[in-house]
Amino acid sequence: QAQLVESGGGLVQPGGSLRLSCAASGSIFSFSTMGWYRQAPGKQRELVATITRGGTTNYADSVKGRFTISRDNAKNTMYLQLNSLKPEDTAVYYCNAAAGLQRFWGQGTQVTVSS
Repeated sequence: QAQLVESGGGLVQPGGSLRLSCAASGSIFSFSTMGWYRQAPGKQRELVATITRGGTTNYADSVKGRFTISRDNAKNTMYLQLNSLKPEDTAVYYCNAAAGLQRFWGQGTQVTVSS
């Protein structure tokens, strides 16, 4: 059973940056796709970005050009670089990994964008 642990969240001013990390308990090479989702208060969880084992990325329109997803197989870690943050980016960010029919989730990390 894979375990995912997010870190890197925090409070940042509008226009600021953060880097989120998602560390896996084992090799992330076994995951065909990994991704970041977020859930704001009172809203449904939504997809932010995904990355395949081969490095193909996909982004929600709302974050294109501002966020960058990456993965380091050697470190068993996935990242999300968040730049030009806006108040509407405030949410709990979750990492997700897919291995066959199995899906794994982390516990989430809070990102708050406020002046």
